[in-house]
Amino acid sequence: MMEVEFLPGHLVILGGSYVGLEFAQMFRRFGSEVSVIEAGPRLIAREDEDVSRAIAEFLQKEGIRLYPNSHAIEVEQDRNRVDVKVRSGEQISHIAGTHLLVAIGRRPNTDDLGLDEAGVATDSRGYITVDDELRTSAPRIWALGDCNGRGAFTHTSYNDFQIVAGNLLDNERRRVTDRINAYALYTDPPLGRVGMTEAEVRNSGKPALVATLPMENVSRAYEKGETTGFMKILVDRDSEQILGASFLGLSGDEVVHCVLDVMYAKASYKVLQRAMHIHPTVAEFIPTMLGDLRPL
Repeated sequence: MMEVEFLPGHLVILGGSYVGLEFAQMFRRFGSEVSVIEAGPRLIAREDEDVSRAIAEFLQKEGIRLYPNSHAIEVEQDRNRVDVKVRSGEQISHIAGTHLLVAIGRRPNTDDLGLDEAGVATDSRGYITVDDELRTSAPRIWALGDCNGRGAFTHTSYNDFQIVAGNLLDNERRRVTDRINAYALYTDPPLGRVGMTEAEVRNSGKPALVATLPMENVSRAYEKGETTGFMKILVDRDSEQILGASFLGLSGDEVVHCVLDVMYAKASYKVLQRAMHIHPTVAEFIPTMLGDLRPL
């Protein structure tokens, strides 16, 4: 898709998750009509409902058509037209476009590596199975990056290298399970995510605290006229450690690292709460938020 040298008249996207939404906004801003078909009840179902709702709202304001709870059951192509037959509940409808992007997941490109000859085991989806230090089932073979199914991001792939190199060359004891899940959705505004979602915290039964702040109350966002979104931080009430955070808004993909580093240090949220941040920035409001925690 990144090599396309023309502008689709009407791009129909199957899949309302991270990659699908990034391309949806990109091509809409290039000038294409865009429709997103999502089988689930909402976009990016891995995220909390408030995050999904906010993202859907700003995408729709840009003119992107969203079809949640819709299953593509048939696709027909006729010259310069693509017709997608969609089932939503008991209703059948058709969405017509000029081009179709299928963004419903990935699989590893391991089919032709001869892994069976090397004694390297894979799972049912083709991912190379690895242990906590990224060893495969074959002696002296490690698997790094997308092929091992342990992250599928550039940053997790590089961290795979750091784990293997540290263990082999520096006698360290680094493990995949030591890292904290963190990633970004690169829409505009972006979403920076780390750790557990609010739904995951609730399901865990942990006694927790939460703080939220709309971006319209953030000075830097107001100054730039980019006030869409909000920030949310979750804290374990007893241990005082930060459980997770969602930063949807201006610089959210950068600000999230303030929280991520404190989580790696296993420090109390009060360390961050008492830190003096620079004004005017987005990150300056994190200590303020942590001073306004409430029971989840």
